Amino acid sequence: MAKKILIATVKPFAAQAVENVKKICSEKGYDLEIMEKYPEQNDLVKAVKSVDALIVRSDKVTKEVIDAAEDLKIVVRAGAGYDNLDCDAASARKIICMNTPGQNSNAVAELAFGMMVFMARGHFNGKPGTELKDKKLGIHAYGNVGRNVSRIAKGFDMEILAFDPFIDQQIMLDDGVKAVKTVEELYNQSDYLSLHIPSIPATQKSINRQLLTIMPQNATLINTARKEVIHEEDLIAVMQERTDLKYASDIAPVKKDELLEKFGTRVYFTPKKMGAQTLEANINAAVAAANQIINYFENGDTTFQVNK
Repeated sequence: MAKKILIATVKPFAAQAVENVKKICSEKGYDLEIMEKYPEQNDLVKAVKSVDALIVRSDKVTKEVIDAAEDLKIVVRAGAGYDNLDCDAASARKIICMNTPGQNSNAVAELAFGMMVFMARGHFNGKPGTELKDKKLGIHAYGNVGRNVSRIAKGFDMEILAFDPFIDQQIMLDDGVKAVKTVEELYNQSDYLSLHIPSIPATQKSINRQLLTIMPQNATLINTARKEVIHEEDLIAVMQERTDLKYASDIAPVKKDELLEKFGTRVYFTPKKMGAQTLEANINAAVAAANQIINYFENGDTTFQVNK
């Protein structure tokens, strides 16, 4: 009996991405089911009952979903972050959790620069702005997205710094990036700070008063990572004290309305999370997810497993 793969996406993949996955599954003899724009979380709970594999985007794969999935062996989050997966619940059931690192990286990096230019030019309000050229760009976390940000920044003639204690500093040096030794050094020197850290207990609310207050005059913080890493109360307090500081985020803050009311064009938030919203990233992530599932079933490949 053919194994069944379910794509469950409130925010659907691009049509071309779905067609590519259909072709892959058909050629390999897998059954594919697709559930898009489902209105209730309970719809996902019901849909997973008899599937062997699950592909999601930002959909919540909770313990309730895991417990309802009687035949589930693997779930793949099409994207880099995977905090929407209950990895502990999956591990308890010996279900493999994976992400698709790198598939959305260029799309997120390009958005970061779109936001930098938008903020530098005052939301394109017709008044003189500033240029990115010769400014110092700090990259907080030098993973797949961070490296793409570095690559693009060279085209803007920016001076690039990065901090990531989990990456060999020689990698940064080989990329022409100054590897700073502390996170404080990064924030203290960066005219633009591009944030790419994951949301884990150690990072949540870690971008706080201590770091924000030491940023240079007229600095801009760009967040294409997760809202949870920002200490919003500290952000508001520091921006009230420092009328030069700017903040733009691809993830709407909890205190979005308050930030907009108090700081106007000094802040900007995309209407929806847009980092991975390109046709290319959509296709890359969907195809990678399907191939990883098939490689797991046929070859036992767990290269991108994120749980234990």
